Amino acid sequence: MPEGDTVFLAGRRLDEALAGRTLLRGELRHPRWATADLSGRDVLGVRSVGKHLFTRFSGDLSLHSHFRMDGAWHLYRPGERWQRPGHQVRALLEVPERVAVGFALHDLELLPTDQESRLVGHLGPDLLGGWDDERAAEAVARLVADPDRELGLALLDQRVVAGVGNLYKAEVCFLLGVSPWSPVSAVDPAEVVRLARKLLLANAWRPEQSTTGLLGRGRQHWVFERAGKPCLRCGTRVRVGGQGAGVLERPAYWCPRCQPGPIA
Repeated sequence: MPEGDTVFLAGRRLDEALAGRTLLRGELRHPRWATADLSGRDVLGVRSVGKHLFTRFSGDLSLHSHFRMDGAWHLYRPGERWQRPGHQVRALLEVPERVAVGFALHDLELLPTDQESRLVGHLGPDLLGGWDDERAAEAVARLVADPDRELGLALLDQRVVAGVGNLYKAEVCFLLGVSPWSPVSAVDPAEVVRLARKLLLANAWRPEQSTTGLLGRGRQHWVFERAGKPCLRCGTRVRVGGQGAGVLERPAYWCPRCQPGPIA
């Protein structure tokens, strides 16, 4: 599932391409919304909330979309060949000179703009949204509400903070020097929130994601997706194990030397 910075960047690019323009074509190829025609509406803007996107139109209407595992929005020039097959298209928004195509968007919903909170009101503070001391304090409070919870699971819980995915879960735990299975009580919760936000902000305006400060291939991440390869800090082979249960299970990467603590 994409990280919050990927969704943030998609939203910014959609906003730059669509906002302030009138839809020449607005189709939703989704069983529930197939009869909806957005043509003629003005695009007021696009905003991200964690891993959710809202495209706002005139007439107090918003289109909610979520990438899940394989969804994406692409931008094209009219007549330009699409990079994914047409049968994956779930939304098509065309304005003069640009076409936004939503592929494999399993979650689509049209709703009044003033009801957006119905879909995201349960989320914790958005690490890439408006940020202040109050939101930081709320994030810390949500994190420490269950001090015995495994840190890796708490980081992935969007009700704690919105925007962290498996990549940043692994890298935050590495930089804190604890295993993903360590309890929340083993770390400074304010530092967890600060570090997660710092990493997301560092990558919010580019497609490349680096937590090491390097963009060279194989050098971008400390441990994420490096199972069996040397830790970039100490050279110990990085390990991977499952964390979570059932459909919520995700791979957890860690260096057994740099990250002491419980191991699943």
